[in-house]
Amino acid sequence: MTRTIIAIAGASASGKSLFSQTIYNELVAELESGAIAVIEEDAYYRDQSHLPIEHRTQTNYDHPDAFEHDLLCQHLELLRQGQSVEVPTYDYTQHTRSEKTRTIHPAKILIVEGILLLSDPTLSEAFDIKVFIDTPLDICLLRRMQRDIEQRGRSMASVVDQYQTTVRPMFYQFIEPSKHNADLVVTRGGMNRVAIDIIKSKIKYLLQE
Repeated sequence: MTRTIIAIAGASASGKSLFSQTIYNELVAELESGAIAVIEEDAYYRDQSHLPIEHRTQTNYDHPDAFEHDLLCQHLELLRQGQSVEVPTYDYTQHTRSEKTRTIHPAKILIVEGILLLSDPTLSEAFDIKVFIDTPLDICLLRRMQRDIEQRGRSMASVVDQYQTTVRPMFYQFIEPSKHNADLVVTRGGMNRVAIDIIKSKIKYLLQE
């Protein structure tokens, strides 16, 4: 069985999750069970349970070294071969992996979303279709502040400090240059209806082959 793996990359809070989940939610009702699945790159943040929590908060979460990309590559290869995998779960409040995992079964279409998917040459080769969500950084910052304060228990000061010290510099060093590895660059994030419909049509075409 031919399997297709699609990368949805872009800056933090650029709309990757909304874009990916919109495609997934609209297709899952139309397709046969198990035809499509989604994995988040965030799940592969490295385990930091061996470190004091005050050290965990100092990690540069926007640098490639923060991720266990080797494990993600292994999981994508296993899924392509038709095997199920146990995807880690990351606890943002504790800044380390949870003991829980999420079983992902091999699907005909697998969507992977994350900030650095296209910056790692080995990982980038694992994707059949590469999409980059191109959203202005000021919009990303506002969205990130709302998300991190409401959902991840952060203070406004900590969000702004992290943005200035790591998020913005790492965007220009790693994320923005990876846009050139994309097959499709999408503006307006998860609200770009035309781009969503284009990807949905491509997925339906692939499933009919």
